[in-house]
Amino acid sequence: MSPEVPTIGRPRAFDEESVLDRAAEVFWRHGYEGASLSALTSAMGINRPSLYAAFGSKEQLFRRAFARYHETKVAAARAALEQPTARAAVEAFLRSSADALTTGDHPPGCLSIQGGLACSPENVGISEILAAGRAATEAALEERLSRAAAEGDLPDGVDVRALARFVMTLSEGHAVHAAAGASREDLHASVDIALRALTA
Repeated sequence: MSPEVPTIGRPRAFDEESVLDRAAEVFWRHGYEGASLSALTSAMGINRPSLYAAFGSKEQLFRRAFARYHETKVAAARAALEQPTARAAVEAFLRSSADALTTGDHPPGCLSIQGGLACSPENVGISEILAAGRAATEAALEERLSRAAAEGDLPDGVDVRALARFVMTLSEGHAVHAAAGASREDLHASVDIALRALTA
């Protein structure tokens, strides 16, 4: 064996976070099933053997890419929930989400909506991964609203689970509209109406 070829401990020749970000964008644009291996490897700047060696399979790559997406892109919206009142938290959540859906160097909309809502039966696990990500965000909303109710910051008897579902449904609807071309201003106008409804 040539002394130049290492037998163990060979370092990866790519920045994994950057590669995952580029893979997430391909899944975001094309959905899980529409993202071909050639499109993925081209965007990631690696060949198929490297993809399989590093991530195991297309599904494992998607899981890793979505986990990173959720950690980075959803973090700002989740951080908005730390506002001091329930109304301020809901407003900050919806406005930061609207901004993220319509601005930045990524496709419009949301990977968790476009990534795999319509998957064939053999890829049902992809839809489940995305649904779990959305459910985690909704649970964080519900937890924040429950705290507000306990602090007297919401009217007595308010159904915090239904309120969290309403806010999440509006945000998810915004993702669909953003992907179809709705502007930041369009989404913020919807937030204005939702906030008036919440105040009433």
